[in-house]
Amino acid sequence: MKEKLTMMLLTLFLVCGTALAQSQVSGTVVSAEDNQPIIGASVLVQGKQHSGTVTDVDGKFTISVPSGKKITISYIGMESQTVTPKNGMTVTLRSSAELQEVVVTGMQKTDRRLFTGSTTKVDADKAKLDGVADISRSLEGRAAGVSVQNVSGTFGTAPKIRVRGATSIYGSSRPLWVVDGVIMEDVTDVDADQLSSGDAETLISSAIAGLNADDIESFQILKDGSATSIYGARAMSGVIVVTTKKGKSGQTRINYTGEFTMRLKPSYSNFNIMNSQEQMGIYKELEANGLISFGRTYRASSSGVYGKMYQLMNTYDPATGSFKLAQTEEAKNAYLREAEMRNTNWFDELFSNAIQQNHSISMSTGTDKAQYYTSFSIMDDPGWSEQSKVRRYTASINAMYNVNKKVTLNMIANASYRNQRAPGTTSQNVDAVTGNVSRDFDINPYSYAINTSRALDPNEFYTRNYAPFNIHNELSNNFMNLDVVDMKYQAELKYKPITKVELAVLGAYKYSTTTQANEIHENSNMAQSFRAMDDATIRDNNPWLYTDPDQPNTKPVSVLPIGGFYRETKYKMSSWDFRATAQYNDVFNEDHIVNFYGGMEINDTQRNRSYFNGVGMQYDMGYLGSYDYLFFKQSAEQNAMYYSLSNSYGREVSFFANATYSWKGRYVINGTTRYEGSNRLGKSRSARWLPTWNISGAWNAHEEPWFQKTFKTALTHATLKASYSLTGDKPAVTNSQAIIQAFNPWRPFASDKESGLSVYNFANPDLTYEKKHELNIGVDLGFLNNRLNVQFDWYRRNNYDLIGMRTTNGTKGTINEYANVASMRSHGEELSISSKNIVTKDFKWSTDFIFSHVKTKITELDNRSRLIDMVTGTGFAKEGYAYRSLFSFDFKGLNANGIPQVVNEKGEVVTSDIYFQSRDIDYLVYEGPTDPTITGSLGNTFSYKNWHLNIFATYAFGNVVRLDPAFYASYSDLDAMPKEFKNRWTISGDENKTTIPAIPDLRQLQADSKLSYAFNAYNRSTDRVAKGDFIRMKEISVAYDFPQSWLNALRLKSASIKLQGTNLFLIYSDKKLNGQDPEFFNTGGVAVPMARQFTCTLRVGL
Repeated sequence: MKEKLTMMLLTLFLVCGTALAQSQVSGTVVSAEDNQPIIGASVLVQGKQHSGTVTDVDGKFTISVPSGKKITISYIGMESQTVTPKNGMTVTLRSSAELQEVVVTGMQKTDRRLFTGSTTKVDADKAKLDGVADISRSLEGRAAGVSVQNVSGTFGTAPKIRVRGATSIYGSSRPLWVVDGVIMEDVTDVDADQLSSGDAETLISSAIAGLNADDIESFQILKDGSATSIYGARAMSGVIVVTTKKGKSGQTRINYTGEFTMRLKPSYSNFNIMNSQEQMGIYKELEANGLISFGRTYRASSSGVYGKMYQLMNTYDPATGSFKLAQTEEAKNAYLREAEMRNTNWFDELFSNAIQQNHSISMSTGTDKAQYYTSFSIMDDPGWSEQSKVRRYTASINAMYNVNKKVTLNMIANASYRNQRAPGTTSQNVDAVTGNVSRDFDINPYSYAINTSRALDPNEFYTRNYAPFNIHNELSNNFMNLDVVDMKYQAELKYKPITKVELAVLGAYKYSTTTQANEIHENSNMAQSFRAMDDATIRDNNPWLYTDPDQPNTKPVSVLPIGGFYRETKYKMSSWDFRATAQYNDVFNEDHIVNFYGGMEINDTQRNRSYFNGVGMQYDMGYLGSYDYLFFKQSAEQNAMYYSLSNSYGREVSFFANATYSWKGRYVINGTTRYEGSNRLGKSRSARWLPTWNISGAWNAHEEPWFQKTFKTALTHATLKASYSLTGDKPAVTNSQAIIQAFNPWRPFASDKESGLSVYNFANPDLTYEKKHELNIGVDLGFLNNRLNVQFDWYRRNNYDLIGMRTTNGTKGTINEYANVASMRSHGEELSISSKNIVTKDFKWSTDFIFSHVKTKITELDNRSRLIDMVTGTGFAKEGYAYRSLFSFDFKGLNANGIPQVVNEKGEVVTSDIYFQSRDIDYLVYEGPTDPTITGSLGNTFSYKNWHLNIFATYAFGNVVRLDPAFYASYSDLDAMPKEFKNRWTISGDENKTTIPAIPDLRQLQADSKLSYAFNAYNRSTDRVAKGDFIRMKEISVAYDFPQSWLNALRLKSASIKLQGTNLFLIYSDKKLNGQDPEFFNTGGVAVPMARQFTCTLRVGL
């Protein structure tokens, strides 16, 4: 008995000692970024790998800690901390530079360890291109799988962005933009092909042109179906989630950013354009061949040096009693010699180094109860080219209210106003008969500088469209003013009835209005051409004059005897969104992590467009209107409208759910489903409603207990992911119901006018969503304590039910109709490597390398396109080839007279016997895709103490581009010519030495009235194609952070200065381009390339 009692006392003593040696510790783990709790963080007793726990949905934990021991808190993507345990403690983890701990999908924030999709987070501070106000352009080269082509550099025009290539044949294939959880809508639909057209509508093609780049916190690019599936039938082309800055509690910060940008003028040294001496030599040859003469040039529709000379020689000056130019050989030669030595630099005339300024000021403040962020910015761009100035104002406020422990309210408001001026322009025209692509009255400064003879006097008036023309005068009398207003208001209310459940309601309203006013003054060439009839020759040939059919045998007259035009187009868009969601998070037995998320969403968008053509506006008479009734008579006879109205309505409703399960953070399985419908689709349920889904999984190998023992620091992070999904997108057509349009039938006389109805599109009740199946396999690896990180993804896509042309049996009333009959396949690889090469106290060097490859192939498409459609523009689609492919006439050299020869639709080698409207296109030569198949970048950042150097280059390979058209059957003395003309055909036998066509003489032009067909075909032949490959030095920047001693003396919290060069030069491009930018399409209108520029940026924090 005594022994038993002794043993009991001893056991009690040991148990009490153990209890006294251990203590229960409770605490909370939060993120330093947003002070939010971290779910699933590991809490381990130091030195004991199997003694620990994980935080719950509120970031809380409880653990038994032996006396004298510390605990280690860790979480993927964050820096681990080892601390002394203390009951009620709060541990703040900071983000690791190598990995991101949270994935923002726009609807929810997801633990990266539990995220199974393919995504890339881009910090705005790292990607921002100072001096480039459009934030979408900053994504170029920043994320694998994301291609950004700057097809136009004009502010307001969107770049062509692709996430993993194209997903639709007739659709835009644009990614979905989501800002703070709200989908951004475009005020008007501009597809990818129109982006490079140069038409005025492209100036409002960017949905995010009103966002201030300094307000952006980060971009989250969702690429595969697992990442985008929560957006269902709007996410087939990827999602770009923009997160704006928020206020933080406990601190007040005021920040100022000033950017001062100087853009370099283009230089003729980069182009192969003839100087004035070389150009006058060509004109002399034209004169010798009879192509320039008094009879042909004096009253020509367009004329330059020679035309002006003939006009001066034929104009009597009463003041001097002589002609303005003596009719002698000496006077003529002296005049031409002056033009020969002129060498006008049109880039100096039309472009400026004026400083663009962008000023932004923001304030961030907050307490535990409320946090605020507000900002205001102004961008003032006096214009790189003449008549291209922009002034933009933006304002935003982000307010977060913590009403109590269970309720939070977040309200965000953004507004922007833009006043922009651009050269006046009309739409681009394609003549399907001759194959000529033109734009009437084009005065684009960049296009003018490249295509206009350097022998012209910039202060002189020459002739275009039978009327006096001077580029400076025309730009000051023919321009567009744009007033753009964008507003977005949103509020989100979150309620936590219990710690594991969160309910949320979000409402948003967006409004955008644009007024595009084209002022064509009475002194402009365009207005004067409508009344140019100085003599019978001009009167009988001027196409802008009017012959009254009611008055037979009368002479043409002007419908614009005085004044000019005022053409106004208004765009309006209003949209509201409502979303209600519920989320459940829990951790069972410290091993099982579950997350359920579900809800519903409603979207309503209305668009309105109106157009008005005010004729006879007298600007010099106080905007007094004075029209001639003949204008309206002519319009009625031509069935043209001087005003128009159009409206469109889009309504969508959706229901969605997402579930995630993870065991110990090692193994993850995720599933998403969404069911949605749209009013724009067929009436049957299977057409109007679409179920989308995703199933995916991940294995976080680094969470395995054997991982660290096996690899130690050599391999510190490893995740394998796979997903398979179905997503979709709304089709580009809307003929789910019959589209009936009212119209005015053409009648030869205005008195017979009547109205009618036409079936524009017959009903297709089966019209449904375009769809995409996608398989994605990815791996994320971190080496050497995550100093070297590698991400690799492989994917395969099957796009089906795409919109294509279908041939019917005709019983529906139409032979061809658009329907869901096309399909396309694609596959690709993405590789991202980031490394910290050197990390010391004073010096750091890091490298980022990105490589992306994508290949698309159209597997099913009934192509009903005409020949002219296949060889013009930016490429077209054909079964068996890439999404956008470039096709060309098969060039067969020059004939014995120096005229280009191609193979026509009959298989014959011809010069001008070409039928551009033929639908037999199989004989065309496939050149390659017009979109790059390989894109990427290489960036190096060096830091030494307070100095920072960034060198960033982008590259693209695998595509082809059409060279700018430069060869024609006839030329005027206004035209500039490329230096290839030096190698042109001149005598018989040269056809064996050169492929540059001859300048046709008068005899050849008279013998073949269709000779222009041959040259238009040559401009779109195999001889006029170059590789689109390039390597571009995108950015070189040097920054200096002011030392703390300076800041203390100035009472500042931060200050830095930065000098950045952007788009500095091409390291490599095809020599055939001869200065032509491989990304830019010189289509005139409002399009100009991205400028080479230098920006000085000053940042100050109070």
